[in-house]
Amino acid sequence: MKTTYLSTAYLAPIAWYTQLLSDQVVVERYCHYIKQTYRNRCMIATANGLLSLSIPIEKPATPKAFTKDIRIAAHGDWQHLHWNAIVSAYNSSPFFEYYEDDFRPFYEKKTTFLFDFNETLREMICRLIDLEPTIVYSEEYLPEVDNDFRELIHPKKNYLPFDSAFIPTPYYQVFQQKHGFQPNLSIIDLLFNMGPESLLVLFNSTKQFHHFT
Repeated sequence: MKTTYLSTAYLAPIAWYTQLLSDQVVVERYCHYIKQTYRNRCMIATANGLLSLSIPIEKPATPKAFTKDIRIAAHGDWQHLHWNAIVSAYNSSPFFEYYEDDFRPFYEKKTTFLFDFNETLREMICRLIDLEPTIVYSEEYLPEVDNDFRELIHPKKNYLPFDSAFIPTPYYQVFQQKHGFQPNLSIIDLLFNMGPESLLVLFNSTKQFHHFT
C-alpha cells in the first residue's frame, strides 16, 4: 500500500491533488509552520497572467508553532479580495456558475484555524470532483518517511524533478490563447474549466494512471 505525506494547502495545486490518488494520504498537522508555501497560498490564472492569493495569518506565539495551531488573521478583508479575484478570473469559465454557490460560503464565514479552513475546502472539492481519497491526519511529526511531498510541492520549486510521476496534462483554460497553457495551477482552475472531466485530467496527470479510461 502506498502512503503519501502532504502538507496542508489552500486550494492546492494539481500536483498536490494527483497525490490523493495514492492508497492512503497522511496530511501533516505537526510540522513547524513555514511561510511562503502552499499552506496559505494558491495560484490562479487571470486575464493579466498568474496571480498568487495568500491568506494572512496571525504571528505564531512561537517560531516553531505547529501548522495545526496557525490562526487566520482576523483583521483585513482577504476573503472579499480573494473571492473577487476568483470571480473575475473564472466567471467566464465553462463551469464556474455550477460551483459558485459551493465556494462562496468559504469567503463569507470566518474560520479560526488555517488547517481547518484548508481541509474543509479540500473535502468539498474532492466531493465535487468525485474523488474519494483515504485521508489520515498525523499524530506526530516523522522526519523521515517514504513518498514525502510535504515540502516538495512548493510555489518556489520546480515540481517536475521531485515528482517524476507527475505529468502536467494540458486542459482548456480561459486565457490560454493569451498566455499559453499554465501548468499546475490551483485545483479550482481545473474544476472551473473542466467540471466533471477534472478527475480524468488528474488520472492522466500521473504516470501511474496515464491514459486512464
